[in-house]
Amino acid sequence: MSVAQKISATMAQSSWIRKMFEEGARLKALHGAGKVFDFSLGNPNLPPPDKFHDTLRDTVIACGLGDHCYMPQAGYPQVCTAIADYLAQEQGVAVAAGDIIMTCGAAGALNVILKTLLDPGDEVIVPTPCFVEYRFYVDNHAGQVRMVPTQSDFTLDLAAIGSAITPRTKVVLINSPNNPTGQIYSRESLTALGALLASKSQALNRTLYLISDEPYRKIVFDGHTVPSIFQAYRDSLIATSYSKDLSIPGERIGFAAVNPEATYKDEVRAGLTLANRILGFVNAPALMQRVVACLQGDSVDMAQYKRKRDLLCDGLAAAGYDFVTPPGAFYLFPRTPISDDVAFVRELQQELILTVPGSGFAGPGHFRIAFCVDDATITGALPGFAKVMEKYR
Repeated sequence: MSVAQKISATMAQSSWIRKMFEEGARLKALHGAGKVFDFSLGNPNLPPPDKFHDTLRDTVIACGLGDHCYMPQAGYPQVCTAIADYLAQEQGVAVAAGDIIMTCGAAGALNVILKTLLDPGDEVIVPTPCFVEYRFYVDNHAGQVRMVPTQSDFTLDLAAIGSAITPRTKVVLINSPNNPTGQIYSRESLTALGALLASKSQALNRTLYLISDEPYRKIVFDGHTVPSIFQAYRDSLIATSYSKDLSIPGERIGFAAVNPEATYKDEVRAGLTLANRILGFVNAPALMQRVVACLQGDSVDMAQYKRKRDLLCDGLAAAGYDFVTPPGAFYLFPRTPISDDVAFVRELQQELILTVPGSGFAGPGHFRIAFCVDDATITGALPGFAKVMEKYR
């Protein structure tokens, strides 16, 4: 065997998202790109704000000797300060520069956090449906995932989470707004989750951590807001990136933040900084650090994503699809009219519509539509969506 058995097994069960993306490339080559309706990948289709381009140009011009060299592993102090100042307003707590670790995107932040917190065999509770890569990130650091279903509307099931906590539990990992459902966890549910974790921590004589993965925080609709995780629970951390709200996923820039009230804050911060180095990230990209420091609070026009959501939801509702209208992110997660979501997604492929089976997100009986696409893709696909649904009505 040419590669490790574990990697070989992982490749065999690799992400449905990538499988569908590759299928899209094949179909586009066969039929022409304009005839294929690809909703498989959450790749932002809006351009970055003009301010991003202006700041990037000005930053490049201003770069001098040493500006492309190594820096403190946690990131440039002035960048961490700018982010901490903004995060303090967003979270409603006194975040300091030392609470921020600049990372290679949210994925980098999650791996740095899990490397810091997990001992072999420690359990990470993840509400489902969830982002497909979480199980791999946990496995990277010898942890074990325990997946816990959410309610029928994809809100947190606190009783199920409480029942899933064992003496091996170390982390609860949430994602709000959620990929793939777009659901936002309410302030009340997060406060209750924080109280549950505090009680369990005391009973187990073991600090349980709450990690909030927040790359979609700014993509919200209809007046919804994303509550402060730092206010909900003291032993909490945030992992996030600028990929979605600034439309720069390829730049791989984000950060991890430690709750300033965390019980072992100094040890956790030191662990994150060390993990950033020994995982091979070393530090976040120097140029992008300086750029995003000047863009705190800026984002693409979220009204455009709302328009796309409404266009898709109106069309699918008229065709008879059953779904929870997402208050955030840019995904829709309808129910499939048959129990076999993979078979249903294959039916859609016959109409050159590419979506992702819910089973890939631990949400069987559903499928994910990423509506971060041009309007023509949505309107062009609606007749095909209706045609397939008609078979099951």
